[in-house]
Amino acid sequence: MFAKFATIFKIPELRKKIYLTLFLLFVYRMGFYIALPHIDQVKMAASFKQLQTPGDSLGQTLELVELFSASNFGNSTIFGLGIMPYISASIILQLLGSVYPPLEKLQKEGEAGRKKINEYTRYLTVALCFVQSYMWLLFLSRQMAGQGGILYSSYSGNYPTIVAAFTMTTGTIFLMWLGEQIDEYGIGNGISLIIMAGILSRIPKALNKLYETYLAKNVGLGGDTGVEKLLILAVLFVAVIVGVIFITQGQRRIPTQSAKHVRGRRVWGGQKQFLPLRVNQAGVMPIIFASSLLMFPTLILQQLRSTSMGQWFIIEQLDASFGGERGYVYNMCYIGLIYFFCYFWTAITFNPKDMANNLKDYGSFIPGHRPGKRTAEYLERVMVRITYVGAAFLALVAVIPTVIQGFLNIDFVIASFFGGTGLLIVVSVGLDLVQKIDSHLVMRNYGGLLES
Repeated sequence: MFAKFATIFKIPELRKKIYLTLFLLFVYRMGFYIALPHIDQVKMAASFKQLQTPGDSLGQTLELVELFSASNFGNSTIFGLGIMPYISASIILQLLGSVYPPLEKLQKEGEAGRKKINEYTRYLTVALCFVQSYMWLLFLSRQMAGQGGILYSSYSGNYPTIVAAFTMTTGTIFLMWLGEQIDEYGIGNGISLIIMAGILSRIPKALNKLYETYLAKNVGLGGDTGVEKLLILAVLFVAVIVGVIFITQGQRRIPTQSAKHVRGRRVWGGQKQFLPLRVNQAGVMPIIFASSLLMFPTLILQQLRSTSMGQWFIIEQLDASFGGERGYVYNMCYIGLIYFFCYFWTAITFNPKDMANNLKDYGSFIPGHRPGKRTAEYLERVMVRITYVGAAFLALVAVIPTVIQGFLNIDFVIASFFGGTGLLIVVSVGLDLVQKIDSHLVMRNYGGLLES
């Protein structure tokens, strides 16, 4: 194994790509220590801490958003927003591409269309960045209104907030540029690596919580600090890693056969191949959509609790389910939304009609199914079945932190890292990175890292 890793650094081109990627990720992490102008760091940290009280669903939701976006809302730094606005802009344009004909036409124009869509994505990212950063700073200022706000007292009006919002916007645009440089000159997917680096940077916080909860105390059997909880966390940690690898690598191989062509005295084609369909076609996007959508009931119920309707029985029960307890109703809604968005995202990214037409154009067919409409219907049936399995796995991974927190009374930071979506993202991105390194090794007649 160590000999294979040493082989990576024997290839000059691959070595340069890895060093450049590591350097750009180092620059990304350094940006979290560059403070915003005109912002009182202590007050902003205190304002965000108020939102992270134990059992508060809004604080837990914000932690999930930080996990997905490689951001840190509590840090008043230039990279405070992370990469989430760029991800949101990409998702919006991809969704519009399925319903807005001009964008759909651009998606089919190949490289030229992709460049144009990337240009629109950058423009939309700038707009989303400024609106989100301004509203976020305004929200935190109101949280600390009784203590003079988060801005320095020597400034007045909206000028400091606008300057800080522009700075956060610039930081996110710079992160977007870093991701593009990794794509072009480094190794792996730049945006995914930035998100993975943001998740891995939370390891010290999770380990510190684990140490304070268990290892700093007398660990025994039973009680709140029982050793059995550590064993359950360890088993879940390994199980999630194995499950993510199994589902991410899982494929449903559809046998295809190319038609025979006679050219001169030679017969071409007639070969049997496979059409691989991924079990988890939607990736981690359904979890991001579902968790983001569940923020709205939480916010609405918190507002209703402060009114006269807060005394109603149904409001109290819903607030308990969607609040810190995150009970049965919340988990069922979470699982239902994950299933919905799995099928929704798969329907957008996977077009069986286009795939059937491509097979027909290349002279290939699926044995037992006529080319064209029948092939498209068969591919759609297969994708519906395997998406059900992929959605079930995503739902299981997503609710693990909530279940662990409720039954074992474990801090959400520990539960979300050692058995949840963060681990899913890290393993998925790591597998993609290893596969891209393997492609460089195999191209130069070296053995891949995944080869036995």
